[in-house]
Amino acid sequence: MPSLSQEQCVPCRGGEPTLDQFEIEELRPKVPEWEVLEVEGEKRLRRAFRFKNFQQALDFTNAVGAAA
Repeated sequence: MPSLSQEQCVPCRGGEPTLDQFEIEELRPKVPEWEVLEVEGEKRLRRAFRFKNFQQALDFTNAVGAAA
């Protein structure tokens, strides 16, 4: 299986199949700081980021925006 940095992200459309529990458990080691949760019957990934101060949070947000 390729590393996540080599994967291609394709936006989901309604009706796309979700990962089954086996696939989720197989992929979880690649995203150890993320959690899988269920919201309104749909599984989602979530990660909380904490920063020492506002400037670090702003720098991170800008870096994510530039990468997107």
